Amino acid sequence: MTNRDIVLSSSLRPTDLGSSSHDDESFRKLAKETKRPRSVGVSVFRHAAPQFAAPSNSISNGGEWDRFLHPEPTPDRVWESLSPTPLDAAKLLEKGLFINAQQSSVATSFDILRTRVLHAMQQNGWRRLAITSPTHGCGKSFVATNLALSLARCPSSRTALLDLALRQPGLGALLGLPDVATIRGYLNGEQPLESHFHRFGRTLALGLNGTAMQDAAEVLHEPATAAVLSTMVRQLDPDMVVIDAPPVLGSDDFLALLPHVDAALLIIDGTKTTASEVRTCERLLAAQCPLIGVMMNRAQDLSLRRPRFGRR
Repeated sequence: MTNRDIVLSSSLRPTDLGSSSHDDESFRKLAKETKRPRSVGVSVFRHAAPQFAAPSNSISNGGEWDRFLHPEPTPDRVWESLSPTPLDAAKLLEKGLFINAQQSSVATSFDILRTRVLHAMQQNGWRRLAITSPTHGCGKSFVATNLALSLARCPSSRTALLDLALRQPGLGALLGLPDVATIRGYLNGEQPLESHFHRFGRTLALGLNGTAMQDAAEVLHEPATAAVLSTMVRQLDPDMVVIDAPPVLGSDDFLALLPHVDAALLIIDGTKTTASEVRTCERLLAAQCPLIGVMMNRAQDLSLRRPRFGRR
């Protein structure tokens, strides 16, 4: 393994109305058109094409006309539009997930991880962090969820938790949320953000997935996915997007995800991950994505008989 620190687990132009070719009756019809209800399923925040043509001598730039009809929403409005979702603190605690830092001393480890990750991301101007592992079963979803919950405990910050392990999604079940919808419609642009995302409290947005996708890499390669994820960051304006990512090895899903992330945190399993697997992951990431650290999960301090969440 390379010598790498192991992160611990914590202005429209004025319109010359005098020169317009439209009379009063035309403007009355225009006003009626603008009051037509939007189509079902279309986001109130989406920049859709206008349903009628802009007067050519009023606003000549189509983009300006579109922005006039569909102004960019503030992040506050977008967050308020998300459906609130309660989480059962007691049931999450049984799974080792901590809504409150007072629930367990182990939560402190994730607060330390939170602080170290925040420093690394903010110093580089990054916001999208992929939590990945060499293979399935290393605890990356567990770490991603606890990191997001720890970040959400900061009252002045906003965090988005996104399940992009499309081939084997698991965050919904881990959080105890039934009937999680598929994320496919959102990623291909058919479903608006406020219809798919939910909100826990006022600081955590949840973009979950309830359906496995065997064409995961193809979905991640789609230009629509890149556009949707960029729009999500712009609209929610979160301090950090924590992404439960696919494993690095075994498929090209993670490689397909790389253009959509700023950095990665690698989770290894102290009971099964090999040094060869870690080196392979580091080589694959070296030229494509900054690796901010490697965290060991399920490491056991045999002398104290208690779990350790990281070591150098």
